[in-house]
Amino acid sequence: MSAAVDRVQELIGYQFRDVELLHRALTHASFGDGNKKIQNYERLEFLGDRVLGLIAAETLFEKFTKAKEGRLAPMFNSLVDKAACERVARFFELGPALKMSPSEESIGGRDKSSILADATESVMAAVYLDGGLDAAKAVFRRGWGEVVEHLGEKPHNPKSELQELAAKRGYGVPRYDLLEQAGPEHRPVFIMRVELGRFDPCEGQGGSKQEAQREAAIAMLQRIKADG
Repeated sequence: MSAAVDRVQELIGYQFRDVELLHRALTHASFGDGNKKIQNYERLEFLGDRVLGLIAAETLFEKFTKAKEGRLAPMFNSLVDKAACERVARFFELGPALKMSPSEESIGGRDKSSILADATESVMAAVYLDGGLDAAKAVFRRGWGEVVEHLGEKPHNPKSELQELAAKRGYGVPRYDLLEQAGPEHRPVFIMRVELGRFDPCEGQGGSKQEAQREAAIAMLQRIKADG
């Protein structure tokens, strides 16, 4: 287990001064068979969710200086949702370093999407507590940097690209629904939602249904690509 924890520090690019913080961040609630004296990652996960959210929001705010909230929101979600956190957990090899009960491990706990996603958030909190916000930002760049670099890329035909990618990966057919139409008749605003496979729905906004569908498709493409 010590080797696995050392590997995590190597991959995140941060050496803990208080390595017990990292051990706690990698301790599932099942470890110790319910012994309440053993600290697990749940409190760290709570903090890490906020740390990750702040860093992701600031990163997008600084990178996309002309983007409006409606454009930033889906990009933000694609960075902090469970699928994105699971991907980062696998990149950082958190699974082998997790401490959990034999029964949880026997049912595949080290590979559970929800546990891996939670561990990513708890590790972000541990880094923040041990080294501060700058250290957490450096870890974020390692885990999310490549995804962030591609977020601003708009496909030429996002709806077609999404449909082709969905068919290729067996996700089914994207479904678009109108959520809201607002604004004056001469300047309407449409909000469309796209649903696809196991992914959370994505929304897009535009001056026409077609434009809103394109924005929703772009958001879904970003979510799929962030998932790997």
